[in-house]
Amino acid sequence: MGTLKSRSFSELVTEVKASAEEVTTLAKTSELENQTFVEFAVLLEKFTPILVELKDNDKAMDRPPVRKAVESLENEIFQVKDLIQTNGSRSPIKSMEDLTRDLGRSLGLVLFACIDASPAIKGKVSALHKELMNAKFNPNSSASASPCASPSVHPSHESGFASEIDSEREIEEESISLSAEDVVLQLKYGNDEELRPVFSRLCELIKEQSIDKEWFDVVIPILFHRLGSSKPNIRLSVIRVLRILASDDARNKEKMADAGFLSQLVKSLTRDADERREAVGLLLELSEISAVWRRMGRIQGCIVMLVTILNGDDLTASSNAGKLLTSLSNSTQNALHMAEAGYFKPLVRYLKEGTDMSKILMATSIARMELTDLSRASLGEGGAVEPLVKMFKTGKLESKLSALNALHNLSKLTSNIQLLISAGIVVPLLQLLFSVTSVLMTLREPASAILARIAQSESILVNQDVAQQMLSLLNLSSPVIQFHLLQALNSIASHSKASRVRKKMKQNGAVQLLLPFLTDANIKNRSVAVDLLYTLSNYSPKELIEQLGESHISNIVDIVSSSKSDSEKAAAVGILSNLPIGNKKVTELLNKLNLLSVLISILSSNESSSSPVTSRLTDSIAGIFVRFTLPSDKKLQLHSAELGIIPLLVKLLSSGSLLSKCRAATSLAQLSENSLTLRKSRKSRWTCMSYSNAASCEVHGGSCTVKNTFCLVKAGAVAPLVKILEGEEREADEAVLGALATLVEDEIWETGSNYIAKMPVCKGIIRVLESENVKAQEKALWILERMFRTEEHRTQFGESAQAVLIDLTQNGDTRIRSAVAKVLAQLQLLQDQSSYF
Repeated sequence: MGTLKSRSFSELVTEVKASAEEVTTLAKTSELENQTFVEFAVLLEKFTPILVELKDNDKAMDRPPVRKAVESLENEIFQVKDLIQTNGSRSPIKSMEDLTRDLGRSLGLVLFACIDASPAIKGKVSALHKELMNAKFNPNSSASASPCASPSVHPSHESGFASEIDSEREIEEESISLSAEDVVLQLKYGNDEELRPVFSRLCELIKEQSIDKEWFDVVIPILFHRLGSSKPNIRLSVIRVLRILASDDARNKEKMADAGFLSQLVKSLTRDADERREAVGLLLELSEISAVWRRMGRIQGCIVMLVTILNGDDLTASSNAGKLLTSLSNSTQNALHMAEAGYFKPLVRYLKEGTDMSKILMATSIARMELTDLSRASLGEGGAVEPLVKMFKTGKLESKLSALNALHNLSKLTSNIQLLISAGIVVPLLQLLFSVTSVLMTLREPASAILARIAQSESILVNQDVAQQMLSLLNLSSPVIQFHLLQALNSIASHSKASRVRKKMKQNGAVQLLLPFLTDANIKNRSVAVDLLYTLSNYSPKELIEQLGESHISNIVDIVSSSKSDSEKAAAVGILSNLPIGNKKVTELLNKLNLLSVLISILSSNESSSSPVTSRLTDSIAGIFVRFTLPSDKKLQLHSAELGIIPLLVKLLSSGSLLSKCRAATSLAQLSENSLTLRKSRKSRWTCMSYSNAASCEVHGGSCTVKNTFCLVKAGAVAPLVKILEGEEREADEAVLGALATLVEDEIWETGSNYIAKMPVCKGIIRVLESENVKAQEKALWILERMFRTEEHRTQFGESAQAVLIDLTQNGDTRIRSAVAKVLAQLQLLQDQSSYF
């Protein structure tokens, strides 16, 4: 045998090939004709094509590791030759199986050394290597068996539990026989199904600590390669082995810290529960290395998955994910990624304990994030508000700006507003708005925006002077800041407990400060100023008229007729509806400005809309209709009827809100008060003309029309009025009964009673009597007294009403006892001399 120095690689391979062929011939022609040698010869013949290919690629293969592997192969072939030549009569099976595996290990070294070989060569070497490692010789075969027969494997004895025991025993035996080199080769090239004994042996090698540390440098990359290509059960075994290696030696952790390896491991976070749990555990082990948590933060989806696992049901995985996130949060960038994934604890920690720069970074991130209300709540409850307020109070310009913008984002959630107030932000915000320092001017807009948010909470009323301070800032501010201040003032004035604040606002000239905004070119500011005027007018209409001149009322009417915003229209109409109805000068001015035509047009065009804004607008329009239907001004009533107000009022009885229904009923009642006199006057003027039966009114008699006599019967208003009484809501009862009462006035009580008796009005009246509205009860009793003047009506409705009437004598308000007694006397249930009278 030559040496490494005296033989070229080509010569070495040629000699090994010749030795293999010699041993093959020797095995086949052995005098013992032993079947074991014949089976071995078949395996050895397969070396020839492999050695030929190695020789043909000698330039690529001529490297020390390959030479060493081929020489090892040569030594094993000589040992087989010695065994064949010296074998006696005893069976050589055990010795041949051992030598065959040694030959397989040597071939494995060749495979391991041929890193740059072609896939074809590596495929052939790998296939033969497996065959040699798994070879078992059959002693029962006849000596005359075919030379082409392959080595056989003993069949299993039986199925079931015994078979499983044999299988486990075979795995154990196989793992014991595997060398370190075999483990490497099997891990690298073996099929998933063949790896159970390999993992078993690998764990033993790790436990024995007899392997050089450099060997693990080779194994770790192979394991990670397996992690990316194997089936779930193999991936789980791989991660468990990697965890053992990581906990065994810090050097192994360093090797696993490669970015590519970490990416493979992160993929396991998306897989089944067991693999996910093991992967998180391994990543936690590796996170002790600072490079790891920096690299992990850059792996797409890593932090998102860890946050998902943290919030999951697997307690072990969740706990480890939490610890890992804590480790990763040592990087501010990672903390930001966690916040984007909905985990804000590290971000809040930086806000409280970080450097000034990291605090600015976190605050800026909160300001820019598209937060959900759930995220805002999490940040608020997690303690983000207080450190941000502190940054605003004590920080430098950049800190103040980033904190303000972050607080503005958080203030969009109502529950966070109380936290802002409790943290003491109101006074510093106002101080900033009063500041004339040029450096701080850029902060005034976000400050005013936050103030507008805070003002939505009644807690702001703790600062009694805040509204007055805002008012004093109005004329000193830019349009954007004015907008936010007006919003804040409107919110404050709207609070139910703000009566003292509203009073001070009026005393300090709030209305006079707001009136110029009615003609402001900035539509947003004009709109919110109109809203604020409307809010103030709800609480003091008399004081409002004293400060509104003709020009200002005209400006408001212009807004009603020209604004494209229903919300602004609603507020403007609301202001006009709050003006005292009895003020004739205002009514004349509004009539002169043609307001009624504008309102009728708006109401007609909004019939199909049912939004809250449209409903508010309709309510206010219905309120102004009351002004234009006062019974004291028949001329104005006729003008209103000519414009078509009555059909709209009737429609409101069915489709409007409860407030609109109440106001519509009031207007119809006011119009109906004059129906009888208008019918008489028209009849007396045209005595020479007869009227048709179609125009004849069964209540008023003679000719009635909607536009000329405002007749409720001809307008079809009675049925919807009665329907309101039948409903569950009682707020409109008084107005509805007021309208129905006009149909049973003294001159027409009999015809009116007969008409409304056709309607299910008695049921509605009983509902009213059962309510606690004394004024509505008085009207209901007044109508019943007129109806019960007729025997027919007493018989028809008396029995259903008597139980309620008797109860009212005992439990009703003293103001209605006399009226109740009068009706009971009509039903002959009470003597006229009763003390109830």
